[in-house]
Amino acid sequence: MKTERSRNQITNPARKVLLIDDDESLRRVTEYSLHSSGFHVLSALDGEQGLASFQSDHPQVVITDIQMPGMSGYEVLRKIKAESPETLVIVITAYSSVEKAVEAMKQGAYDYLVKPFSRDELVMVVEKAFNLLGLQKENQRLRGELEHQLDFSHMVGISDKMQDIFEIVRRVAPTEASVLITGESGTGKELIARAIHQGSGRRNKPFLAINCAAIPANLLESELFGYVRGAFTGAAHDRAGKFEQADGGTLFLDEVGEMPMELQPKLLRVLQEMEIEPLGGKVRSIDVRIIAATNQEVEVAIEEGRFREDLYYRLSVIPIELPPLRERAEDIPLLIKHCQERFSAGNPVKISDAALDCMLTYSWPGNIRELQNAIERIVVLNRGESIELRHLPAKVRTKHVRSKSNVVDLPSEGYSLEAIVREVIVQALERNGWNKTKTANFLQVPRHTLNYRIEKYGIYKP
Repeated sequence: MKTERSRNQITNPARKVLLIDDDESLRRVTEYSLHSSGFHVLSALDGEQGLASFQSDHPQVVITDIQMPGMSGYEVLRKIKAESPETLVIVITAYSSVEKAVEAMKQGAYDYLVKPFSRDELVMVVEKAFNLLGLQKENQRLRGELEHQLDFSHMVGISDKMQDIFEIVRRVAPTEASVLITGESGTGKELIARAIHQGSGRRNKPFLAINCAAIPANLLESELFGYVRGAFTGAAHDRAGKFEQADGGTLFLDEVGEMPMELQPKLLRVLQEMEIEPLGGKVRSIDVRIIAATNQEVEVAIEEGRFREDLYYRLSVIPIELPPLRERAEDIPLLIKHCQERFSAGNPVKISDAALDCMLTYSWPGNIRELQNAIERIVVLNRGESIELRHLPAKVRTKHVRSKSNVVDLPSEGYSLEAIVREVIVQALERNGWNKTKTANFLQVPRHTLNYRIEKYGIYKP
């Protein structure tokens, strides 16, 4: 059962304490002391009620008496720690039973209070508990940032294209401008987004990422905007969406080109007004920088009515186009070295000229992600040997052999002109990652001509 709250005292819902004690007078005094110190207090008169409140209200700190009728404080402690190890449990014991408190500490209790205890003792122990939780949360955040910084090892490049992109990142990071990152899958769009966040004034605030293509359309709205209790069947409690969770920081919308049309006006409102409206709730102001990314041709999606033009211009105040790996072959040796160091504990092995030549001529349709996977596989299976041509994935070796032949293999019995045209278009699409705009430029034909030929010859992406 929840406590009544004082009308005059403002409590902090982020500092939620559950108090479990069968002694009504002690419970009321303790509850008042915590409440008047700004804590959000829930109370229960026995272990069963306490566990029910814990499961529904999710307090960060629990205070329980050890000696209670029915379920003991020990059992409450065990059940809470089994369900939520990060929750801090403080036990209350009588002066003559300090050894019981010590036993509780061995079972996972954070601290104990000996009756009778003063208001100052109570508040000090609970404050210490929340300080520890804050430090643990900050430590977790820093660990996460460190892990992401390790991933920046993929953001290497001596090519002019990558140097230009690094310069754009340096310039745009300190601003609040919206950024749209385009490029094929595996080119490192999220790494660029993280680099922008780390270089901004929001670096100490959350960076959250959500893949708009990976979440069903009927769930994406609640994931982004959240909902309030009772908004729909099954909404048993309020839930903050990604926008609210990223408040003060950066939200990375990956594959934004796949966002359903019915959600696009809501995203536009966020960009224009910095306001969200959770499902079933009221409008709330937020402070979030939005970085979006897509591997789609957004201009084509706009032409086909699948993406709002006004939203596109709001998202792409600063556009960044990441080149595919095949367009920056001079970066491949450096990327190979970085991947080797990452997967071989800093002891990269020698690569033969033949193997390196093969990797330089391969088109890497999966880009950096495919290269990284190939190097990891080689390092794991090679056991310290030098990397030879035979160690490379069969797909890479096969493409290498084909690349040394003519553009089209002409059989001795002849070949129809239409078959040659079809094969040239297929090879051009493969070389350009099936990007029709780039393929049309590569073949030096209008895009509508390429579309006509693709439809005529029944060409489909495998």
